[in-house]
Amino acid sequence: MKRRFLCCALWLAGAVQAAGFDYGLSARPVAPDVHVFIGRSEDFTTANGGNIVNTGFIVAAQGVIVIDSGPSLRYGQQMRQAIAAVTPRPPVLLINTHHHPDHFLGNQAFSGLPIAALPSTIRGIAADGNAFAENLFRLSGDWLLGTEVLVPTQALAAGPLAVAGRQLELIALDGHTGADLAIYDSASGVLFAGDLVFNGRAPTTPHADIGHWLTALDQLEALTRRPGFTTLVPGHGAPTPDAAPIRQTRAWLTWLRESLHQAAEAGLDMNEVLARPLPPEFADLPVAASEYRRSVGHLFPAAEQAALK
Repeated sequence: MKRRFLCCALWLAGAVQAAGFDYGLSARPVAPDVHVFIGRSEDFTTANGGNIVNTGFIVAAQGVIVIDSGPSLRYGQQMRQAIAAVTPRPPVLLINTHHHPDHFLGNQAFSGLPIAALPSTIRGIAADGNAFAENLFRLSGDWLLGTEVLVPTQALAAGPLAVAGRQLELIALDGHTGADLAIYDSASGVLFAGDLVFNGRAPTTPHADIGHWLTALDQLEALTRRPGFTTLVPGHGAPTPDAAPIRQTRAWLTWLRESLHQAAEAGLDMNEVLARPLPPEFADLPVAASEYRRSVGHLFPAAEQAALK
């Protein structure tokens, strides 16, 4: 971002936990030539530095395709080092799946490479990137020092994309945000679903349209039924060889939408909605309580408006 981070209020709370600002990135192979860095199932804190996200890379014949760049310049730099430990082939393309800051604030470490995203994602990062980054700095502290927003410059469209000798299929969806890109690697059968899919963690909803999101999940689940499919990589949580995380995400969103609709129809106010307990199936889901509270703030006003019509 162009504005320098000056606030140091979180330093005392987070400096000890930061452990030299080492994200401890370790590339996990999920298929031949396909690797993932798996984040923690937590909220942003000054201890984790925003490392709650999955990023990944594909080693193609002519270079490396990087998928999302993480929450900070430091993360992106350490990601590049971890990639170099796996392959001497250089990164040739970085793809941002959507415009949430934990997925694009590492772009700066890939300066000089083509950085690509859907057109609406590019516009979102350009318009809101600085505000997102400043908020993430407040939550994660000095891990983000030196981080600036680097907006993608290459617009992507749905359909086939040949990169560095690798054939990708780009699936343009929406629901988690206004533009969510999923990436299917034909050679390995790996589906990078971005934040349309969460595994073992409650979904985030600051820009959600739940109806559209549920439609997107149906499309993604259809991809997992292809004969060559091998692995689903969610935006948060462990990769799986099946569609279980899609079903978990769908169950949470379906319950959330129905719960807020029923509360609005019953005339409950926001405080009463916030006080409602989580159902047993979600009670032990990591960050479920905090994400529910945030989702009530994000989505309940619209449910109230709909109930009044």
